[in-house]
Amino acid sequence: MKITYAVVGTGGIGGYYGGCLAKAGQPVHFLLHSDYEYVKEHGLQVDSVNGNFHLDNLAVYRDSHDMPQCDVVLVCLKTTQNHLLPDILRPILHEKSVVVLIQNGMGMEQELAQQFPNTSIVGATAFICTTKIAPGHIHHAEYGALTLAKYCGQCDDSIRQIADDFTAAGVGVSVFDDLWSVRWKKLVWNIPYNGLTVVLNASTDELTRDSNSRKLVIDLMEEVVQAGRMCGAKISDTFIPKMITMTENMTPYSPSMKLDYDAHRLLEIQTMFSNPIRIAAEHGFTMSKTQVVENQLRFLTKQE
Repeated sequence: MKITYAVVGTGGIGGYYGGCLAKAGQPVHFLLHSDYEYVKEHGLQVDSVNGNFHLDNLAVYRDSHDMPQCDVVLVCLKTTQNHLLPDILRPILHEKSVVVLIQNGMGMEQELAQQFPNTSIVGATAFICTTKIAPGHIHHAEYGALTLAKYCGQCDDSIRQIADDFTAAGVGVSVFDDLWSVRWKKLVWNIPYNGLTVVLNASTDELTRDSNSRKLVIDLMEEVVQAGRMCGAKISDTFIPKMITMTENMTPYSPSMKLDYDAHRLLEIQTMFSNPIRIAAEHGFTMSKTQVVENQLRFLTKQE
């Protein structure tokens, strides 16, 4: 029996993953903002390294109050918009709905659980290079695997079904029972590359190729690994070399924070930097190098 999906945030992430599910025949309901009229009339175009595709006659909505209740809600908003989630989610959740947060950073699941204490919540990380390059037009350059881990609720069967649906849609999925480690491992890449691409005005390949910036990247990665381990995360000694190698093999790329900075949008400083720094401090570890980058980001953006 097919489960119904809602995609909240149909940008690079939501457009790609929701588009893959819809292409595979899953019932998917898309919540859009600025692209609503365009996608309603022209459909969604996904240019992907795995093969381009176009989707017409999608179930698209401008307001979540017009959407049906769905079994799985994929939250693909930037975390700077998470204050909107209570109003967005209430109309589309039923008592057994599962909310999957495909977002960067740390602390989002805890906050949502406080707002929706009886809702099953899953954390997810995406290692993918994808951006929205025009209204209703997604460009997927590389990678694309999802990692899922339960945060709370009775949703083990649902997680397996979600993983199966994504696998059938051509998306690689890993399921773990340790969300804490999943979140810290993603930060090993996100903190140096998202932060330094903004601070140094450089792309991922420039940061990795230059010996000086490469040392900054590795120093930050090592600090994040230490912080994660102090907080109980399981991160192997081979993880940093793996991340460096993957980045070396990656097409030159501006990650989400650099794109947001260049577009004069709010940056995900709170969830990607402040929350990990605070959590590490609560476990007795000071992320001094990460704090320097956070301070620089706040200076550049004037975000408090």
